[in-house]
Amino acid sequence: MRSLLYSINVTLDGCVDHAGSGVIPDQELHERSAATIAAADALIFGRITYQMMEEAWRPVAAGEPADWVEDWMRPFARTIDGAKKYVVTQTLERVDWNAEIIRPADLEATVRKLKAQAGGRLHTGGVRLPLTLVQLGLVDEFEFVVHPAVAGRGPRLLDGLPAPLPLTLMGRTDYASGAVALRYAAGISA
Repeated sequence: MRSLLYSINVTLDGCVDHAGSGVIPDQELHERSAATIAAADALIFGRITYQMMEEAWRPVAAGEPADWVEDWMRPFARTIDGAKKYVVTQTLERVDWNAEIIRPADLEATVRKLKAQAGGRLHTGGVRLPLTLVQLGLVDEFEFVVHPAVAGRGPRLLDGLPAPLPLTLMGRTDYASGAVALRYAAGISA
């Protein structure tokens, strides 16, 4: 049986939006993200996250020049480019980039089926889809990469969760940038 990991960058005040949050992953964090994705059997993204990642990283993986790309970002681009992806969408009619569509009406059944298969971990990211997956009780592990920044505005981590979510700390990793990756299991240990 496979577990589902939700991993996301977050500011000290809980903002999970990359635009204007002050969160700029450095080389060490890009390497961590590439390793996390490489260890996953598949990625499960909502449409917005899928399109954002595809637009940013697919051309880089193909070797297209981009003014914002440092050489140390290219391994991340190649890793996410090669990863198996599932896209939860009502609006897209087709996807490529190693992806398959999951319709929202089929989300719970499909993710339960994926989790029941033999293999390694499934991975999700983004803002809205993970909230739904948490509400369905499908997320087994959480990784919050907390950055030393305060955004002051923007979407917040699991905003709208209808009840408290007890978590058990599994580990932490400190980074030179001041970011801290906190790993949790869903539920409380006895």
